[in-house]
Amino acid sequence: MTVPPPPWRNRPRRRAAKPALSQELIVKTALDILAAEGISAVTMRRVAQALETGPASLYAHVANKEELDELMLDSVLSDLPLPEPDPARWAEQVKELLGHQVRAMTAYPGIARVAWSIAIPVSPNMLRHGETMLALLRAGGLDLKQATYAADSLSLYAKAYAYEASSWTWGDFDQKDMAERSEQMEAYLQSLPPAMFPNTLRIGEFFNADTAGERFEFALDMFLAGLKALANKNS
Repeated sequence: MTVPPPPWRNRPRRRAAKPALSQELIVKTALDILAAEGISAVTMRRVAQALETGPASLYAHVANKEELDELMLDSVLSDLPLPEPDPARWAEQVKELLGHQVRAMTAYPGIARVAWSIAIPVSPNMLRHGETMLALLRAGGLDLKQATYAADSLSLYAKAYAYEASSWTWGDFDQKDMAERSEQMEAYLQSLPPAMFPNTLRIGEFFNADTAGERFEFALDMFLAGLKALANKNS
């Protein structure tokens, strides 16, 4: 006969049941790892470890690491506002949409790299963002072919900008090496004959962290000025 323990002793607590494994939980866990440890830490094995399960169990919900990357990006984009096209301010709406996307892609280390590596974005939120961009450009007066080419160009620029900005923000570049390289470049440029490079030797002041946003907006304004001119020809 088993003797019961004295009542003043703590009974062992039952372990809380783990939440049921799902694609949503896997993606959330992957994003938590991404935010804490960076993109290189996000592996199927590491996510499984965080969920206290084996990697094989993840494959019932996520096909592979590439799909997990796409799902993380899709999740990052999920809460961004998608405007209803307004023909009176379509260009401003395009800038706002791209600005939201860039900020989202630079908020997590490595997500911009994921966005850059996806050749054909067909996940639900990426499709919604793509459709919104096309609708905004059509509202501005572009035909479908023009809107398609413009959306592709704008998306490529936004992803490239976010990739570079994210690399600086999250330390993909070794700061010590970059500082040393910068000093070497400055010394080299100053050794060049000013008469041969009268403009190049003066542009350094425009390339720094303080001007990054200004350069992004300038590029979008150039894109949009051309698109407005094209739309006017259509009318």
